[in-house]
Amino acid sequence: MSGLTAPKGTFDVLPPESARFLAVRETLTAPLRRAGYGYVETPVFEHTEVFSRGVGESTDVVTKEMYTFDDRGGRSLTLRPELTAGLVRAFIEHRLHTGPLPVKLWTVGSAFRYERPQAGRYRHFTQVDMEALGVDDPALDAEVVALGVQGFRDLGLTDFELLLTSLGDATDRPPYREKLVEYLEKLDLDEETRRRAEINPLRVLDDKRPEVQAQLDDAPLMVDHLSDATRAHYDAVRQHLTDLGVTWTEAPRLVRGLDYYTKTTFEFVHSGLGAQSAIGGGGRYDGLSAALGGPDVSGIGYAVGVDRTLLAVQAEGLDVAAAAGVRAFVVPLGAEAKRLAVRLVGQLRQAGVPADTVYGDRGLKGAMRAAERSGASHAVVVGERDLADGVGQLKDLRTGEQRAVPVGDLFEALRTAVSA
Repeated sequence: MSGLTAPKGTFDVLPPESARFLAVRETLTAPLRRAGYGYVETPVFEHTEVFSRGVGESTDVVTKEMYTFDDRGGRSLTLRPELTAGLVRAFIEHRLHTGPLPVKLWTVGSAFRYERPQAGRYRHFTQVDMEALGVDDPALDAEVVALGVQGFRDLGLTDFELLLTSLGDATDRPPYREKLVEYLEKLDLDEETRRRAEINPLRVLDDKRPEVQAQLDDAPLMVDHLSDATRAHYDAVRQHLTDLGVTWTEAPRLVRGLDYYTKTTFEFVHSGLGAQSAIGGGGRYDGLSAALGGPDVSGIGYAVGVDRTLLAVQAEGLDVAAAAGVRAFVVPLGAEAKRLAVRLVGQLRQAGVPADTVYGDRGLKGAMRAAERSGASHAVVVGERDLADGVGQLKDLRTGEQRAVPVGDLFEALRTAVSA
């Protein structure tokens, strides 16, 4: 194959599949808009320390997967490997914490990780991300989790599962860490894994290698070492989820791939995706703002992979209703008819009717093929003889029925027909 291609681990989303991609993205974000979350745009790259300090230096994301480079001013910049740290940086920089709390934000955009490409895992991917910042309330945790569940339900997904646990807080972690480190010291681990364990021993529980997992059967679990206050928080979250009609599976070994999580932690997995079963996840991160130099306020949020969710939709054989494309098509035959077509299509679009026409020199056969490919339900065909008679032919492309309509009435007739 000659010519340029997309870089390894990336992909293009093209019509008609892109319509389903957009439909998934819009469906996942609709519950957030209904719940009062405001849209945010942040840069696709940040100062590297936003992620090294925020995501955690022991994570694979920071140590192995970030696209980091120096700009012409010698500043170290990184393409965002996830969206939360950038949103929290914006929250701090623009002093959003001085206004009403919680601050509810959402965004959607690309993230980049240098991973080994495989089905469902790419180096460039799209996430829907949401954050609720500034309030530590179990009811808010439940709201966040339930909004993620609602997005999947609205898509018609049924084969997904919510995994839930608590990772404790700054009070619970130190004594638990001592117990876990003591346990890990007795295991047969390679040097790199031991180094990771020194920075954050929880990371070892997340190690997917069978030879590591086989040694962790009796490892102490954070959920068994929660303080009374943290356990009460977790119990309240679960009660609110029950009240919201959300079911979950307790997952005491769940460790998300980012270091900032505390307390409520969760993941959405889908049974139809094989090894890469996660379609989203998140949790509470009460120390992230302070770690980035901001106020010591709490936060909770999640990220959902649009690409992964689309794979889940396909795995369940769902016909995601894409936004309506072209509904009206005008086929002109001849220069005078082309002027009419351009004018008519412009009027339809201004009136909110998705409309198109044929461009280039095509005969009737080729033009009608273009009309059918457009997905329009109705077309107007105007030839020189039609213009001489002062009419256009309104055709129902679904049934083949056709009738003559006076030129002055074409706009209203076509708008009415596609709206029926």
